[in-house]
Amino acid sequence: MQDIVILFMGALALLFIARKVACRIGLVDRPNGRKRHNGSIPLVGGISVYLSLWLIFLLQITSFPQFLVYMCCVTLLLLVGIADDRFDLPVLPRFGVQAAVAAVMMWEGVYLSSLGNIWFGSVLMLGSFGYLVTLLAVIAAINAFNMMDGLDGVLGAVSSVTIGSLAIIFWLGGRHDIALWCICLIVICLPYMLLNIGFPWGKKFKVFMGDSGSMLIGFTVIWLLIIASQGPGAVMKPITGLWLIAVPLVDMLRVMTARMKRGANPFKPDREHLHHVLLRSGLNAYMIPMATALLSMLFSVTGLLIDKMNLTSMVSLIAFIMSSFIYISLIGLFSKNYQELKTEKGLQLPDAQNSTYTVKSNVEWRAKSITGRDESPW
Repeated sequence: MQDIVILFMGALALLFIARKVACRIGLVDRPNGRKRHNGSIPLVGGISVYLSLWLIFLLQITSFPQFLVYMCCVTLLLLVGIADDRFDLPVLPRFGVQAAVAAVMMWEGVYLSSLGNIWFGSVLMLGSFGYLVTLLAVIAAINAFNMMDGLDGVLGAVSSVTIGSLAIIFWLGGRHDIALWCICLIVICLPYMLLNIGFPWGKKFKVFMGDSGSMLIGFTVIWLLIIASQGPGAVMKPITGLWLIAVPLVDMLRVMTARMKRGANPFKPDREHLHHVLLRSGLNAYMIPMATALLSMLFSVTGLLIDKMNLTSMVSLIAFIMSSFIYISLIGLFSKNYQELKTEKGLQLPDAQNSTYTVKSNVEWRAKSITGRDESPW
């Protein structure tokens, strides 16, 4: 317990130091046509988490498989993330670096070799095709979590549920060292989450995660999922991993599909992510992180129960697809009702390109004015 307290205090100190340095060198997020927060906010959440990962290593609280290789990959993602935060890099360089770290982890033997008993009860081995599946999985996970970082508290809430679920899975599977490492990861993210929502020092010390941090979180999650589901030390079925990252993954696929249907670039940012839809439906800035966390918990608990009931991966996959369709349908219903309310009542409600607003109407529907930035380049 003492080590955990020291780790938290160290992470908090590193965050304040990184914040001060970022303000001096201009590593801040400034308001523009798409980012509607107030003032210049330091983009240092990812940097503080990265430095705190080394603190876990130095304190020797627990061990992590192939830690130095993992940190090499994370360092590369951190550097390109900082460059993206500072200079707004195009899509291809980011994809190139994400593919590079995927190649490094596969070279070290961390890759998807099997999808479990998904083929009518038989184990489906991927062989060489597993490298391609792993590459796509890494890029998808990194960008799915990156897209979650568009509203204060959302990324922290969703990632905490995912990593916490993994901690439970590793602990139940007897891999207590990695379970403790997952707990330590949540602990070092906690200072960022507190300052991000303005607790307890208010907006004066506010920070954003930045692309460096969201990519770090996404890569770490996919690394943990592969460790948990592959090889002789596997503690869960591979399909269970989909349940643990369902909210960011399904939301990314939903948004990108909608963009392509409109004939738009799937990588062009808009205001159609889950947190934007919930915002326009009337939830305020404090309710949305809780709502996304509860939704993520619902998916995670369902996946864990299916996994522990020893149902086949085919059953788990079918249940996941059905649940995803229900989720997408409900989000579509929220959006449809919003548009109908706007049309029928003649209210001056914000459109999909606006997320900072305060509304009053004859039905006493009010959404609190919030910091509605979209850190992600998506």
